[in-house]
Amino acid sequence: MVTAVTSDDAPAVAAIVAAAVALLWTMAEILHAARVRAIGQLAFGPGGKPEPWARLAPGLRTLAAAAAAFGLTALVLVEPISHGGKALGADKIRHLLVVLDVSPSMRLVDAGPNGTQSRRARAATLVRSVLARVPVDQYRVSVVAVASGALPVVEDTRDADVLANILDDLPLSFAFPAGKTDLFAGLAAAARIARPWRPGSATVLVVTDGDTVPATGLPKMPESVSGVLLVGVGDPAAGKFIDGHMSRQDVATLRQVALRAGGIYHDGNTKQVPTDALTTLGMVPRERLLDRLALRDYAIAATVAGTALLALLPLLLAVAGSRWQPGVRRSRVGAILGEDGRTERWSPPTPGRRPVGAGGSNLPLGGAR
Repeated sequence: MVTAVTSDDAPAVAAIVAAAVALLWTMAEILHAARVRAIGQLAFGPGGKPEPWARLAPGLRTLAAAAAAFGLTALVLVEPISHGGKALGADKIRHLLVVLDVSPSMRLVDAGPNGTQSRRARAATLVRSVLARVPVDQYRVSVVAVASGALPVVEDTRDADVLANILDDLPLSFAFPAGKTDLFAGLAAAARIARPWRPGSATVLVVTDGDTVPATGLPKMPESVSGVLLVGVGDPAAGKFIDGHMSRQDVATLRQVALRAGGIYHDGNTKQVPTDALTTLGMVPRERLLDRLALRDYAIAATVAGTALLALLPLLLAVAGSRWQPGVRRSRVGAILGEDGRTERWSPPTPGRRPVGAGGSNLPLGGAR
């Protein structure tokens, strides 16, 4: 009964095939080396030996053939990588809670690198930047709008169009009565949403201009929240007048709120959220390059390296495998160099006389002496 080979067996099968190819190739190289020794002087000149580096060619060919055999066998057996949506178990799903300030002050234009963006537009840019760097296939996103109160907009979505509609200046501020921004109400709503989730599986992203932040009343995050990232928008130096007061990003207050919440503060008015901050919060996995490589990647590398070496080695041996160059060569002074390397003098023929070496001496034609 023949058992089908699965992807789990691919490394072992590829290694066996590579070992078999290496053994057969070694036997062929031994036979080839015996034949080369028999015609060594014809191939490499009187010394009968190639360049020192060329003696490594048999071993290099064997390794290259084994590598190519391993890579091609693994590529045949391993399953192709699928980039489509793959259902994750409950223990793998992570959550991102976005607390988005939609108060009227967020419509003021003093944000961005040139100060030409509205604070709301800058907040949307920052959220998109964060979403572009997290593994979205592992995340479910919830959005809480905050102004004079807090309202959940969407919970646990993976729909990019829904998030784009919320970020693209959806007039959420009209859903709230007039009043000062209650940032802590948004954090409390986020805490209620996150409470049933698995411990350490959620991250809270707060984007606000910090126009009005209460001095007390910061809610405690549940165990499901592993970190809080508070991002400020708006010019922290020069403010804009609105609703009878000067509105600007209060850096000191926002940094204090982030510290009290056990999170990180970032001034996002001109700079994107650094990847290091997302890595610290566990939103971007901290992986080494070797940890991200799979069997398929190693197989491709082995195939490319092995086949390239097999293709280039004959060319290198032909060009630089031996210093001996057979044939007659002329020196710059017109001397003929024989096969033994000795110089045979040669002089141009005199008009009307036979040249030396042409069946007679350098005498006039017709035999006259």
